[in-house]
Amino acid sequence: MLRVAVVGSGPSGCYTAQSLVQLDPAVYVDVLDRLPCPYGLVRYGVAPDHEKIKSLQNNLRTVLEHERVRFLGGVRIGAGGVPTARLRELYHAVVYCLGAATDRHLGIPGEDLPGSFSATQFVSWYSAHPDAVDDGFVRAARSAVVIGVGNVAVDVTRMLARGPAELSPTDMPQSALTALTASRVTDVHMVGRRGPSQARFTTKELRELGGLPDTQVAVDRAELALDPAYLDPSPLPAAQRRNVEVLRGWADSPPTETPRRIHLRFFLRPVELLAEAGRVSAVRFERTVPDGHGGVTGTGQYEEIEAQLVLRSVGYRGVPLEGLPFDEQNGTVPHLAGRVLREGVVSPGEYVAGWIKRGPTGVIGTNRPCAKETVTSLLEDADMLVRAQLPDDPLAALRAEGVEPVEWAGWCAIEQAEAELGASLGRGVVKLPDWGALLNAAHGNAG
Repeated sequence: MLRVAVVGSGPSGCYTAQSLVQLDPAVYVDVLDRLPCPYGLVRYGVAPDHEKIKSLQNNLRTVLEHERVRFLGGVRIGAGGVPTARLRELYHAVVYCLGAATDRHLGIPGEDLPGSFSATQFVSWYSAHPDAVDDGFVRAARSAVVIGVGNVAVDVTRMLARGPAELSPTDMPQSALTALTASRVTDVHMVGRRGPSQARFTTKELRELGGLPDTQVAVDRAELALDPAYLDPSPLPAAQRRNVEVLRGWADSPPTETPRRIHLRFFLRPVELLAEAGRVSAVRFERTVPDGHGGVTGTGQYEEIEAQLVLRSVGYRGVPLEGLPFDEQNGTVPHLAGRVLREGVVSPGEYVAGWIKRGPTGVIGTNRPCAKETVTSLLEDADMLVRAQLPDDPLAALRAEGVEPVEWAGWCAIEQAEAELGASLGRGVVKLPDWGALLNAAHGNAG
């Protein structure tokens, strides 16, 4: 019997557990997570109005309910929790599926002004992540600037432009719903430093912006025309060509009077966030042009866009875990086909999968082949790994050391509490927004 710990219960962790039990009938898997809730970014990163993608939780649930898989939530690994070395004493193998938990920085003056946030902070707030802080994101904001042109940037732009009728049916926490419903943001500027043919959003996400009630999408045809591939999109891959066609349609549409406007801007590079009365008041951009090599170069021409709220969406980055090697340059754990490398040498029994393995690339489904590669490596090593002497049950050993995991029944109790909360508010399921409420529900405590 092979005992494996999978650290992280997002898609990469669940796909790792799934591959393990499918490929080896004698393996038992404990899926550990710092949070009392499973599913990672499917629960805390997918926008509340994207019900179809969020329904992927049903597939992940099947994995975590497998008879040879246990969910152990609320278990911190590393600093302040169970040391990685201790995990290796409790399990034959450990697979770290940690994701990429922080944001890349712009590295420009004023980036940390009040009113300037990473997109992840904003997403965590409206997704009820228990670590999130209500920083009054939209309070007193009339104009918002979203820096970045990927799907996360589109998500936060859309959430800023949605009205109460569209937000109320989601599982968004009540406090975020109340704040966004009262929002006075009328203009959202989503800005990229390169051209429309190089934007990272998908066409499906982009088109959603054009379907928002009471909202006009504005695109400047002259700005788009700076991109040679916009003028002749025929050589582009199909996805980028479709993006260009959608943008072309908006650029040709006559302006109309609407309560809210989304401005899609290109070839503008942020150089400074400006302040007024100690808060962000505008973003200063430099006009860029294509450099002929896939990048852009500055022109020395500048433009300022008013903003009382700035959301920076320029990519994710992995963070080190105490006890694991870490490549600072790439923000990943060094590995060979998923086997952790310490100073270039394979570290027996330690593995990685997901973003901490390959960097923050791909879609949710990309995690499946990534996990399978790692599991294949692990099972090739199984004959060696299984020789280690372990406690009969790692869970009993963890409990003896003061760790009290939230097991599957506790998570089901959280789900029940969220359904009851939603019913009491006249809504559907409404997420519990903080650690106290989640743990009280998991352990059967009222209030």
